[in-house]
Amino acid sequence: MLLNKDKRIKYLGFNDFWFVAIGIVVLSFVTDFLFNHNSFKRLPLVQALLNWGISLFITSCNWFFMRYVIIRLRQRFSAFEETFKRFFILLIILLCSIITIDFTTSLILNFIFNNHYRYEQRHEVLVSVFIISVMVQGIYEVIYYHVRLKEYIRKEEQVKQFRIQAQLDTLRNQSQPHFLFNTLNTLRDIIDQESKETTKKFVDQLSEIYRFILESKHQDLVSLSEELKFAKAYLHIQQERFGDNLQVVWQIAQSGNNHKIVPMSIQLLIENVIKHNIISKSKPLQIRIEMATEQLIVSNTLQPKSSIVPSTKKGLENICKRYQLIAKRLPSIKQTEDQFIVSLPLLT
Repeated sequence: MLLNKDKRIKYLGFNDFWFVAIGIVVLSFVTDFLFNHNSFKRLPLVQALLNWGISLFITSCNWFFMRYVIIRLRQRFSAFEETFKRFFILLIILLCSIITIDFTTSLILNFIFNNHYRYEQRHEVLVSVFIISVMVQGIYEVIYYHVRLKEYIRKEEQVKQFRIQAQLDTLRNQSQPHFLFNTLNTLRDIIDQESKETTKKFVDQLSEIYRFILESKHQDLVSLSEELKFAKAYLHIQQERFGDNLQVVWQIAQSGNNHKIVPMSIQLLIENVIKHNIISKSKPLQIRIEMATEQLIVSNTLQPKSSIVPSTKKGLENICKRYQLIAKRLPSIKQTEDQFIVSLPLLT
């Protein structure tokens, strides 16, 4: 029954060794007082010890059974939001267990003592036992709730930090001189060579990038449709720069727009692809964005630049950490001889 200290702390929120040891002894005396009106005051020592031993046995059975139930419920309903549901089920099981244990032990003791085992005010005693048991289980739940609340707040802060970091990284990348220089050069070429409508579309897509960054700064998850709109705006800027040398294949089902995704994740992946791979007429770069079962897969042809571009891998690390904290699921990252593939979990 969770003899390992680390497991006790994991499922109970604290090391309950002394709480169990002292609690059972104290409650056994309380149970003896309720059932036998304090055996040590009115009975010979041997009889008193026997009565107390019975109380100790009943208390131990009830305690360890309910402790087991608590652990199983926490394994089954582990989410912080399921605390009240878990406690409600615990109360029902506690009531049933007290009645069952009382009935079973009464049968056993009556068999041992030839139907001479009786105690008065049975229902009042059982109500008192139930109230005391609820208090004990309440202590377990309060401690666990407090520990989980601290953990929940800590994770929320971590998610917030990674979200802000992702936003800053995206803004920093879009504000770097080379990005602005390339974007302005592309815009100048469009103004010289293309129509007014093409120029307006380019400017609209550029504004869409910054609009999304600002609007998603407080969101842990965004709809897939919003994220795709942002990624397409970013790709539009890059495709105007690289032309047919940058090829993008989209395979997104309409039904997928009901899913959620970590904001700026697709754009960061595309940015990494462009940063680390050759894009030229002789070596066009192909990026493929497609949906699979509960996943969005971003893959590209692997053609690394000969001059090694410094990589901190913070973009991928940030995406992974945000997914882990928000959904406890990690993206899949795989590299073959000619492909680099990242699968992002789609959430509901």
